[in-house]
Amino acid sequence: MQKRTLGNSHLEVSALGLGCMRMSYGDSPVGDKQAMIAFLHAAVDRGITFFDTAEVYGPFTNEELVGEALSSFRGQVVIATKFGFNIDSSTRANLGGLNSRPERIRQVADESLKRLNVEAIDLFYQHRVDPDVPIEDVAGAVKELIQAGKVKHFGLSEASAQTIRRAHAVQPITAIQSEYSLWWRNPEAEILPTCEELGIGFVPYSPLGRGFLTGTIDENTTFDSSDIRSRSPRYTPEARKANQVFVDLIAQIGAQKGATPAQIALAWLLAQKPWIVPIPGSRKLERLDENLGAISVELTPDDLREIESAISKVAIQGDRYPADQQQMTNR
Repeated sequence: MQKRTLGNSHLEVSALGLGCMRMSYGDSPVGDKQAMIAFLHAAVDRGITFFDTAEVYGPFTNEELVGEALSSFRGQVVIATKFGFNIDSSTRANLGGLNSRPERIRQVADESLKRLNVEAIDLFYQHRVDPDVPIEDVAGAVKELIQAGKVKHFGLSEASAQTIRRAHAVQPITAIQSEYSLWWRNPEAEILPTCEELGIGFVPYSPLGRGFLTGTIDENTTFDSSDIRSRSPRYTPEARKANQVFVDLIAQIGAQKGATPAQIALAWLLAQKPWIVPIPGSRKLERLDENLGAISVELTPDDLREIESAISKVAIQGDRYPADQQQMTNR
């Protein structure tokens, strides 16, 4: 497995990480616990060392799953988790909205340490920027946790370039996690240049467009009501029909390289910067192995120009999030 370093932090991880959310949360049916533990072990066996979870996934069930599954690999893997949502720890109820007050950050850290069964959280992201709490206060709270040995690295998710700069001035940021893929390239305008300037790694989530870029979803695919795609404007049957041409183009390029659409999409991300580490989510071994195959796909400058030329002719239909979730991004 190839390794990559997230920015100037010296945090070395596998070139592809693994998003764990859907193993126990996000759409029905969720994965069987023992099967998901075996799946996580298989991921480690294949060389993956970077795993992504969050307290809000469940709440808490995903952290508990990841903590149990990876407890025997302590010191060999990097586990990232997140804080920032308003959750009642005693009832496990998501109360709605955001909460990044320093006292809540400290509470989440202590509780996540127990659920993950680790002595220190490898990478602690603010899941969404809280407009009611100055980012300097958030960074300061995480800085104190780092000084206390409870957290090793600080990250932000879906933050604006200005917010990144303000937080980084208080506590150096190791990684920014935001959506980034062949069909969501907004981070290229300001976020990636800011990361490069400040020496921050970048972790794209949904690098396969929530499955659409795999070529396995079309206008006739149905989604469970618990699946975010059932509420997303980009995944309406009409949008999927219109967007199919995008996947067809990737498939054509993949055919020339002996690669699947998913492998082209991931290889394209890996080719953008050496400090980019995508975290595709999966819970099936065949998908995991397909994704890992992307590491061996070499895209030449000519290949990248061909991809750029092809996709520039396609206008993607539909916003990536419902309106209430879209407003929590790029703050």
